[in-house]
Amino acid sequence: MESVQVNSSNRTARSGGLGSYQLNFFRFAALFCLFFVIAFGLGYPTLNRYDPRTLPGLVDVKSYAAMVTGAPVPGHEHMRFRVLVPWVARAFYRVANGRVHTWDPVMFGLLSSDSLFVAATALLIVVLGTRQLGNYPVSLVASLLYLVNFAIPNLRLVGLVDAGEGFLLLALLWSVAESRLWWLPLIAALGALTKESFVPFSIVFTATWWFVTRRRLQSPGRSAAWIVASWIVSLAVMTALHWKIGGALENPIHFAAGLRGNDLYLSQFASSLWDRNLWYIFVWLLPLGIPRLKNFPRTWLIPTAATSILVFVLDGYYSGAPGTVGRALFSTAGPLLALSAALLLLDTADPFKPPGAESCTPTC
Repeated sequence: MESVQVNSSNRTARSGGLGSYQLNFFRFAALFCLFFVIAFGLGYPTLNRYDPRTLPGLVDVKSYAAMVTGAPVPGHEHMRFRVLVPWVARAFYRVANGRVHTWDPVMFGLLSSDSLFVAATALLIVVLGTRQLGNYPVSLVASLLYLVNFAIPNLRLVGLVDAGEGFLLLALLWSVAESRLWWLPLIAALGALTKESFVPFSIVFTATWWFVTRRRLQSPGRSAAWIVASWIVSLAVMTALHWKIGGALENPIHFAAGLRGNDLYLSQFASSLWDRNLWYIFVWLLPLGIPRLKNFPRTWLIPTAATSILVFVLDGYYSGAPGTVGRALFSTAGPLLALSAALLLLDTADPFKPPGAESCTPTC
């Protein structure tokens, strides 16, 4: 099958239409609310069924919970600089504290914050998918596949900050795919506030995108300027954050060097590759997603692949804990694989249709 091309009807998305569907404000808001409620429901057990802060595999949640309440932050020092998700959670915590009966108000805040970012990611999958495929139902199914993946209830909605990073990485793809590069500095600033790994991910993603598409750009120089500006902004925000929280200016390169925790790169790679959390996430997403990736433009695929390779490089450098690679790969490649999987599931022959019979349509 030839790659799907954006047709003239798709291009109306810039003025509010998405393919043959009009994504007006009310549909946009309704979808976001739907995705938020679904995400909140998936993460509900953290409110009074179990406490993620007590589980060995989720020790980072202790740090983020402390940031919500303003308590001293336990754990590794660099955890203090992952502030965006806990900052958003703090507003919900203040509203909920003393008013939610048996629910843990701190986890309520973190779950609400994570649910906002998960819902925004699902909504952006719909927007990007409809723009590229011209098929709203496929895009909607892709967002639902994303929501029911193992990573969402078990890793995104348990008080970690990966939901924010995942949304902002997808926002990078939206910005370059829609040629709205002026959004890149804002996305970079928010990403640097979310997690330090966003900075190298965004640099590799945007640089790769520019090299792949530069010959087709109307103004390669202007595009490069926006991209470099986003890099500068992310580094400046990281430096300012360290000065504000740590009380001293710290060179981002020195900060990155201080995170090195491994010399056995091949051993770390093998350990991460066979980590069960990785395969829980991708056991169905890869087989369903890979066959139809050819339907997406190289300007999406190559930057996503390059950023995914960087996940393994950084994991080897940092010596990430079990589950780190799976969470990061789901952020870099999960939405695209979900779109491709939805296309495979909905763009195949009806298995229940008798041979020679026509497919039934809503008008049958």
